[in-house]
Amino acid sequence: MTTKIYVPCDTTALSLGADQVARLIEQKAAEQGVDITVIRNGSRGLCWLEPLVEVDAGQGRVAYGPVEPDDVAGLIGAGLLDGQSGHERCLGNIEEHSYLKRQQRLTFARIGLTDPLSVDDYRSHGGFEGLARAAAMEPQGIVDEVKTSGLRGRGGAAFPTAIKWQTVHDQPRQQQKYIVCNADEGDSGTFADRLVMECDPYMLIEGMAIAGMAVGATQGYIYLRSEYPVAHRMLNEAIARAEAAGYLGDDVFGSGRAFHLEVRLGAGAYICGEETSLLESLEGKRGLVRAKPPLPAIVGLFGQPTVVNNVLSLAAVPFIMAKGGEAYANYGMGRSRGTLPVQLAGNIRRGGLIELAFGVPLKELLEDFGDGTATGRPMKAVQVGGPLMAYLPESQWGTPLDYEAFAELGAGIGHGGVVVFDDSVDMGEQARFAMEFCTVESCGKCTPCRIGSVRGVEVIDRIRSGENREANLGLLEDLCDTMVDGSLCAMGGMTPFPVQSVIKHFPDDLAG
Repeated sequence: MTTKIYVPCDTTALSLGADQVARLIEQKAAEQGVDITVIRNGSRGLCWLEPLVEVDAGQGRVAYGPVEPDDVAGLIGAGLLDGQSGHERCLGNIEEHSYLKRQQRLTFARIGLTDPLSVDDYRSHGGFEGLARAAAMEPQGIVDEVKTSGLRGRGGAAFPTAIKWQTVHDQPRQQQKYIVCNADEGDSGTFADRLVMECDPYMLIEGMAIAGMAVGATQGYIYLRSEYPVAHRMLNEAIARAEAAGYLGDDVFGSGRAFHLEVRLGAGAYICGEETSLLESLEGKRGLVRAKPPLPAIVGLFGQPTVVNNVLSLAAVPFIMAKGGEAYANYGMGRSRGTLPVQLAGNIRRGGLIELAFGVPLKELLEDFGDGTATGRPMKAVQVGGPLMAYLPESQWGTPLDYEAFAELGAGIGHGGVVVFDDSVDMGEQARFAMEFCTVESCGKCTPCRIGSVRGVEVIDRIRSGENREANLGLLEDLCDTMVDGSLCAMGGMTPFPVQSVIKHFPDDLAG
C-alpha cells in the first residue's frame, strides 16, 4: 500500500513553509526508496498547528504539527513515513483531536480531508448531492427548503437568506437575474471565507448553482478580495473543472437550466463589503453606497434582480439541500439556526476555525478552544464581528453566540470573527482606531460618516489630552448618535458601536 501524506495548500500553511515541507518529504522518501503520494489538501483550520502534516499508512490519518522545514529530517527519522508516534510533534489520530472532536462541522465537514481541486474527491465526500436534488425540484421548492432551514446571512446583517431568494424568484422570469457572492472578506480576524474558497471551492460553486436554479438566474459572479491570490487561482481552476464535468454551463446537471460563473477581483476597498457598493464596483464604477430602496433583489447588478449573499451563506446551501432544511434547523437556538463558523484570532494561544451550533457561550470558545491568550496575560476585551462591532468586557463573555442575544448588548456577531486583547491593550486607542478606520474606509457619500468620523478622531484626541473632558465626552456621545441614526449604510452607522462600548465599559482608558 502506498502511504498518503497530506500537506495543506492554503495561504496560512503556505506562508509558514508548506511548499518546502512537501518537497522535503518527497525528497527524503525518494532517498529511502519509500513509496509515498503527497496530496495537497485543504487546511483543517487549526492555524496554530500549521503546517499540519497528516500521514495515512492504512490506520487512519496521523497528524504532526506544526512542521517546519527543519523538522522534516527528524520526523522522518522518527517514523513519519509510517505514521509512527515517536516524535514530540506527533498529535495522533487527527480526528480525535479535541479541537475538532467538539465541533459540529456542517459547512466545513470536508476541509482538510480532500484535495480542494479534485471533483472526484468532492463527490466521494457527498459533494453535488444537494445540486442533484435541486436539479429535480421546482424553483419554489428550493426556496422553501432554504426557508425551512432558517439560514440567515453570515456576512453581518443576518438577514434571512430565503427572503432575498424569494424576492428575486418572484420577479418576472423574462428578466436577466444574477447571483453575486460577496467574497470581499475584510473584517479583522476573519478567514472563514478564504478557507472555503481555498480548501473546498466546489462547495461554494455548488451553493451558487443551487441559488441560480432557485431564482432563475443564469449568471453568477464571485466578488473576490484582491488580497487573496491563492483563492483566486483555486476558484478559477475549480470553475473550469466544474464546467467540464457538467456542474456549470448551459445544462447544469442535466436539468436543462443554465448557470455560468466568473470571478471578479475587488480593488481593496473595505466599503465594497457593503452589498450596494459591491454592485457598483462590479459594474466597473467607484464603490459608492446606493440609497435603498430600491433593493438589490429588485434593482441590483446592471439594474436587474440580484441575490447578494456572503460566502458562508452560499456554502451552507449544499448541506441544506442534501440533508434537508429541517436537518440544518435542528442546530442552533431561537432565530439563530444552524452553525456558525467562528474564527478565533488576535492575542489567543490556539487561533483557528471553529464551527459550532449557535448558542455556545463566548467564554467557552475563549477558554476551551482558544486556551487563553498567547502572551499568558489576562484577557481584557473581546471584539466579535469585525472592526465595527462592540468591545465586550469580561462580564459579557457568558453571552451565548446568538444574533438576538448579542443585539441586546448593543453588540453583534457579524461574520464570526473573534479578536482577543489582553490587559496590556489601551482601549482608548482602540476607540480612536474605530473612528480613524472609518475616515480611511468611508466611501464619502453621506455626511454623518464622511465628516462624523473625522470629528470623532478629533474629539477623542481632545478627551485623551484632558481638554474639557466632560464636555467633549458629551459631544462624542452626541456625535455617535448622529452617525448611528443618519448614516446611509452600516459603515457610518456601526462605527460608533466600538466607541460607545469603550465609553461604557472602559471609561478609564478613554481618559488617556
